[in-house]
Amino acid sequence: MSRTHTAPSRFSTVAAAVGLAAAAGAGAVAYGAFIERHWFDIRDESLAILPPGSAPFTVLHLSDIHLSPGQGKKIRWLRELASLQPDLVVNTGDNLSHPEAIAPLLDALGPLMDFPGVFVPGSNDYFAPSFKNPFAYFAGPSKLNTSGRHHPIPLDTDALHAGFGLGGWVNLSNRAQSIPLKGIRFDFSGVDDPHLNRERYAGWPRGSSTQASAPHVKIAVAHAPYQRVLDHFTADGADLILAGHTHGGQVCLPGYGALVSNCDLPTWRARGLNDWDAQGRTTPVNVSAGIGTARTAPFRFACRPEAVVLTLTAKS
Repeated sequence: MSRTHTAPSRFSTVAAAVGLAAAAGAGAVAYGAFIERHWFDIRDESLAILPPGSAPFTVLHLSDIHLSPGQGKKIRWLRELASLQPDLVVNTGDNLSHPEAIAPLLDALGPLMDFPGVFVPGSNDYFAPSFKNPFAYFAGPSKLNTSGRHHPIPLDTDALHAGFGLGGWVNLSNRAQSIPLKGIRFDFSGVDDPHLNRERYAGWPRGSSTQASAPHVKIAVAHAPYQRVLDHFTADGADLILAGHTHGGQVCLPGYGALVSNCDLPTWRARGLNDWDAQGRTTPVNVSAGIGTARTAPFRFACRPEAVVLTLTAKS
């Protein structure tokens, strides 16, 4: 018996293609929501910026935890980070995603508060996240919504900062402070969140007339790595700048990288360790991809959540 083969219609071919694309998209969203956003990573970096003869020094850089109650996997992972035994913890903000998250956050970070630490806040240490259309990030940095039914909910920032302070961590919001650690004087300069235009530069700590000749390292800390902030700290002689905010793009294209940075930083700089040049000076900048996600977009793709361990070594 002969059979007649009928070619598929153009409509059925297009429908099949659309169906496959929709299935692939749904699979990618499911992967990002249920797998990758819980696939916590530790990125290791090394920098030779310490005074000659110094022993290695480890910095654990945390950012954008965005904790909500009930995030057990994230809380357990945060508590396990203490096993790294860092010499210093630097927290670059956006710790919260819910008004009831302060107590579980302090509990999760409790073991790390056995180590010296410094911190600056991000916008989500002041206000709980409100709904934003994810596609709006392509139009430029997000804005704080102060009107309509998505009015931001204030968070108890004072309680959060008090908890960090009781744990021994130093608040660098528009402040400068020197901390001696392992025989090295670390000079810190930090700013409040540039994304909210709260930064006010405090310069570097002032001490004795001979402080510039004593062995020291200058570390600048900010939440959002806007170019104006990187320019200022680089021109002012920082040896290292630490920031977060970008989430590494949160949703990236494999082989390409971040699509947005949620600030004026070029997208290829949205995650990782890169040099920044300003006024004839060059400073390494570490931008963390962060640990959490935006509460209204709880997924990651090709951009694993991370903490960063920077091993600082002596200059040759």
